[in-house]
Amino acid sequence: MTLKVVVRDLGRSRYLDVFGAMKAFTDGRAEGTADEIWLTEHEPVFTQGQAGKAEHVLAPGAIPVVQTDRGGQVTYHGPGQIVAYLMFDLRRMGLGVRGLVSGIERAVVELIAGYGIDGAARRDAPGVYVQGAKLAALGLRVRRGRSYHGLSLNVNMDLEPFSRINPCGMAGIQVTQIADLGGPVDLDVVRSALVDRLLSTYGFSGRMCGSPGL
Repeated sequence: MTLKVVVRDLGRSRYLDVFGAMKAFTDGRAEGTADEIWLTEHEPVFTQGQAGKAEHVLAPGAIPVVQTDRGGQVTYHGPGQIVAYLMFDLRRMGLGVRGLVSGIERAVVELIAGYGIDGAARRDAPGVYVQGAKLAALGLRVRRGRSYHGLSLNVNMDLEPFSRINPCGMAGIQVTQIADLGGPVDLDVVRSALVDRLLSTYGFSGRMCGSPGL
């Protein structure tokens, strides 16, 4: 079966707008609806997973904290970070949740390897790490065999807000980004390469460019 995916670049966005649109898309999709990847940079926001614990939000200040229905604990999204939302029909792809998670991690590890950065996944804490510091975070939800939410990849951003939380519920963990590891600072370059890695990882044979709006 030939799998194609619609790729949408949403530009800069408010988290709640995209969160609502993701849920509406997932609820409204039919058997033949094409899978989609949405790419965005969010305005500053902390997002809390559905089982997130309040004690991991230390001092948010003026940055809003939004409750979501994804897995995982609290994380931060802001300008300079690439967020990729994966709306996939896992049953059609013959893919389980573990395969989805492993594929995301593998795509990011392969991406940064091209920049001379040695990253790795952790079985006990989803994401991609470089020398123990977290570079990419994962948070997913699957309903009726269809995924939404996805990953965030730190490229060239202000990392200070991560000090106001225990990222992903991990007290004391350091957070890093591609720019500080000697990789590209241009988000467009990294965004395009990330999409290519995701398409290859999940076996999509081509992409259909969607309009940027929701």
